[in-house]
Amino acid sequence: MAVLAAANDEAGVGALDRLLAATADEMGKVNALILSRAESHVEMVPQLARYLIEAGGKRLRPMLTVAAALLFGKADGAQTNYAAAVEFMHNATLLHDDVVDDSDMRRGRPAARIIWGNPASVLVGDFLLGQAFLMMVETGKLDALGVLAKAATIIAEGEVFQLSKAKDVTTSEADYGEVIKAKTATLFQAAAEVGAIAGGADETGRAAMRTYGLELGLAFQIVDDVLDYRGESGAMGKNTGDDLREGKMTLPVILTLREANPAEREIIAASLGNVDTSESALAQVIAIMERHNAFGRSVEQARAHVGRARAALAGVPQSEMRNILSDIAEFYVSRAY
Repeated sequence: MAVLAAANDEAGVGALDRLLAATADEMGKVNALILSRAESHVEMVPQLARYLIEAGGKRLRPMLTVAAALLFGKADGAQTNYAAAVEFMHNATLLHDDVVDDSDMRRGRPAARIIWGNPASVLVGDFLLGQAFLMMVETGKLDALGVLAKAATIIAEGEVFQLSKAKDVTTSEADYGEVIKAKTATLFQAAAEVGAIAGGADETGRAAMRTYGLELGLAFQIVDDVLDYRGESGAMGKNTGDDLREGKMTLPVILTLREANPAEREIIAASLGNVDTSESALAQVIAIMERHNAFGRSVEQARAHVGRARAALAGVPQSEMRNILSDIAEFYVSRAY
């Protein structure tokens, strides 16, 4: 396993470097637009927005938009607005998520709500959403605007559905799949499709990128949910076990509860949604998950989604960008090793 992990990591970093290099020029324009559109005459708005936007992150979603536009070879410039809009939508959901989840950390720093409060975080999130749609409207393309508007609606529905399932030990794998499809994969899907639109793709190309983005997003979220228990706090930008303390019914929890004995289920239920869960209690829960191979089985599901993402690329022209997108999907599942 250690040898496999090292091999995956080496290949993955190479893919990420190639994606960064291939999109660097376009992402320079996107980043400049992001910073300019975070401005406001209301002083708190740019302070809070820039605090989150400049905190780090690889900006995978807008890079996916840019990569999809370049993939089809007829980029018309609209991808800059689309990519910035995607990033604003993502950051708006992060601000709202942290309020809903009472999160203390985001990207390795105190969450914006800890510094400016919940009301300001919600309202600046709304500001970012408004700016996202303004940037979409400016391109004059209703089909792309429709893709992102629909995504925004689905994301909100996913948030509400996840909230309704918090601490619910009867949550099924199907329920979990619905949550992560709406909350995470939908924006990946939209990011890939609007990039394809900017690149001049036909309906076959758009459909291929929709599937690729959706499956990549599903894999990405499953791995993130595994890393919440297995990752290091500094590397993740949040505290290990936050999902457990917030009562989130993620795949490792669901798989474990399905096979756990009554004593194990009681231990997990006692920590689920308990903000005061100690490190020793968390370690006990993780040990139970390991005993039932919940992490390994979760990663296998992520791998299946990666396989479908890579297969979808058969519907787009052969190129180095297609190879990069195929390899980057593998990279994001290799993080779990």
